[in-house]
Amino acid sequence: MKYAVPVSGGMLSAHFGHCEQFALIDVDEVNKKILNKKIVNSPGHEPGLLPKWLAQQGVNLIITGGMGIRAQNLFQQNRIGVIVGVVENDPDKAVIDYLNGTLTKGNNICDH
Repeated sequence: MKYAVPVSGGMLSAHFGHCEQFALIDVDEVNKKILNKKIVNSPGHEPGLLPKWLAQQGVNLIITGGMGIRAQNLFQQNRIGVIVGVVENDPDKAVIDYLNGTLTKGNNICDH
């Protein structure tokens, strides 16, 4: 499985579509481990671009602080799951917490 975490300044970005980069993280869900991590620059923010681009990267799940409902629907159409409301700042810890079922979530801060 491959997870995508939007990052800005090395920390999980609260606003998915405006992040600087993405941490693309390969995980072993059975053993709950990170296998590989690659930081890639965001291709930009324009309607419909990120769902297709992340699908091409092989992403299965996005872990983010906030994402609008229209964007969430676009990702679901591309068979990419979305976890919103994440409050953890460290992308690696957010992934490990998700794998362990201990990820703390708050409100989705994006409403557009």
